[in-house]
Order: sequence, then structure tokens, then C-alpha cells
Amino acid sequence: MPLSPGARAPVLRADTILGQPVCVPDAGVRWVHLQFRRFAGCPVCNFHLLTMARRQQEIAAAGVRQVVLFHASREEMLKYQAQLPLHCVADPHKRWYRAYGVETSWRALLHPGVLVSGGRWVLGARRFYRKAENGILGLPADFLIDAHGRIAACHYGTHADDQWEVDELLRLARAGAPGVAPGTVPQPGRG
Repeated sequence: MPLSPGARAPVLRADTILGQPVCVPDAGVRWVHLQFRRFAGCPVCNFHLLTMARRQQEIAAAGVRQVVLFHASREEMLKYQAQLPLHCVADPHKRWYRAYGVETSWRALLHPGVLVSGGRWVLGARRFYRKAENGILGLPADFLIDAHGRIAACHYGTHADDQWEVDELLRLARAGAPGVAPGTVPQPGRG
């Protein structure tokens, strides 16, 4: 079941792929931006995370800690996410995906933005994935969670390139995430 703003976020305790403990909610920060991405080598996800990493100082200055989950193994994630200044967590059995209601859909690949973002990462990184743990049909999701564990805003993607951009994240964090931002209501009936 998808979660909605105002709900309590399921408690997440895990280690990052670099062995650092991470907890959501986190009383030590104003906000946690919990991101659910697809498989570790996903060109769309990696391009998106590169844009997040480039503006990490600005995001941190807004009181936001970023925690990123992939439905992939730690070993596979180390090939793609080890250099990111974000807290990256492996969830190969999709435990947290289920807890947060993050789904898969054949529509994940049916949007022009998927090809554009994916192509940009492939051209820039000059590499393409060889393995897609848990498949290529995963959908992204974003949650902004306060220090007390309340979901202030959330967005369930309808395709692989449907996630919050940095400016939207910053707008929500600076506004105190008052209610649901446009486009953040979970889409019922996804497959």
C-alpha cells in the first residue's frame, strides 16, 4: 500500500554500502530525503543521482540528509554508487520497497525522458550496465520525512524518470513541506 503525507514512516535501520549505519527517521537532521531507485546500474537513476550529488552542499544546507535505496546487492552497488556523497543502501530483497509501497510496472520504460536521461548518463560515464538485479521495471519513489518520523511529502513515480528534482526537494524542505505538493499523490492502480 502506498503511504501518504501525514503517515508515520516505517523505521529503517541499515548499513550503507560503505558500512555506515543509517536510520530513518533521523532525529539528528531536520529532514531525510528517502529515495527509492531501481537497479544499481540503471542509467536513469545514476544520471539523476549525479544531479543530486552535484548540489549536495545546497541540499545539506537546507537541513536534508539523503538516503538512497536500490533493489540491488551491495557488491553491485559498489560498482556504481560508491563515489556518491549520499547514504546508499542495498535492499536486494526489497524489504523496504514493500514497507514503503514502492512498486514495479511495465510502464517504467514508456516515457521519452527515460531514454534521454539514461542516454546522457551512458554517454557521460561511457559505460552501460551488465546486470539488472530484480529487473528493469522498478519505479522510483521519494519521501521527505521529518525528524519525528512523519512523512511530510511523498512522490510515487509512474515511470523510471519520474522523481523529485533538486529544486522540488529544496522547495519542499524550505517550505516545511506543507501538505502535498502537486504531483505527489500516489497513483492508484499501478501494476
